[in-house]
Amino acid sequence: MAAPAPNPAAGPVLKLAEPLPLDSGRSLADVEVAYETYGTLNAERSNAILICHALTGDQHVASPHPITGKPGWWIRMVGPGLPIDTDRFFVICANVIGSCMGSSGPASAAEDGKAYAMRFPVITIRDMVRAQVALVDALGIETLHAVVGGSMGGMQVLSWAANFGERLNAALVIASTARHSAQNIAFHEVGRQAIMADPAWNGGDYYADDVGDPRKVGPESGLAVARMAAHITYLSEQGLTEKFGRRLQDRDAKTFGFDADFQVESYLRYQGLAFTDRFDANSYLYITRAMDYFDLAEEHGGKLADAFAGTKARFCLVSFDTDWLYPTSESRTIAHALNASGLPVSFVELSAPYGHDSFLLDVPELDQVVKGFLQ
Repeated sequence: MAAPAPNPAAGPVLKLAEPLPLDSGRSLADVEVAYETYGTLNAERSNAILICHALTGDQHVASPHPITGKPGWWIRMVGPGLPIDTDRFFVICANVIGSCMGSSGPASAAEDGKAYAMRFPVITIRDMVRAQVALVDALGIETLHAVVGGSMGGMQVLSWAANFGERLNAALVIASTARHSAQNIAFHEVGRQAIMADPAWNGGDYYADDVGDPRKVGPESGLAVARMAAHITYLSEQGLTEKFGRRLQDRDAKTFGFDADFQVESYLRYQGLAFTDRFDANSYLYITRAMDYFDLAEEHGGKLADAFAGTKARFCLVSFDTDWLYPTSESRTIAHALNASGLPVSFVELSAPYGHDSFLLDVPELDQVVKGFLQ
């Protein structure tokens, strides 16, 4: 295994010396894994926490985003004295393979020097975790104190526990699921079709140069619509009503046209357009497909409890009462499977008005749960 190598543009990058085996039966050569770390690894190498990011997240969990300049996506959770305390823990966050913030993905250069585009192999959540295992190995860490993640990050946590259960002592799964439902798949398919229907998608071959730069050209309109549709699923009706209601946007009367008359329309359009500045449309296709393929029970003979037979980790599951994307029933199913496996598990449903996005927002009760479980 090659040692992690610094990359001035994207932060540290691990270059794998060997091809990465994939669930599809293919392998991916010359894999790169971009990551960030916070805090200090202790002499026993026993204080490492791996944070797994969600669909549109990245490794910049507690540091400014290099493209947008915005603070890290979980800066309220990770840092000195915070629930994931970097004075105590060595925190790692890696960009998943298939994404577009430094790890190997569709915009990366293939052997011919041109961007993979749709030649990139279809990946799974377990494939993402295999790349993370390679990173943890390269950092010289045998056992993680904990693996933590929300949404798609929670899927990765479950995959860690199921497939590399001896490598972690604790698993914290927030607002997640053990498999994607038909409704989840349906929403993702709407987004994928929006991207592929954009003429600028061009069968995935839209990169501006041989190594690919997704922020120069591409199906921006389709990607914006995909983001708008997905963003609705991250919110709650209560939150939307409280924030926007039916209030008009910068006007006193309806225009009787198709401009953004309502504040909620303007908000969604802004979210869609802003997303295109930092994300690659092909990466969106690949990562949503990986989430749709995720079914932990199916991977382990059809019985969810059997997935956890190889771990002795303790678990904490957190859901939110307004999350209709991954409702509490999904976490309860995981809790029952863990109970059937005889594993220690804590399970709590928190009340918050923000829907699925509650794990990213100001919910003090979540801070208490995370801090208490990890420390």
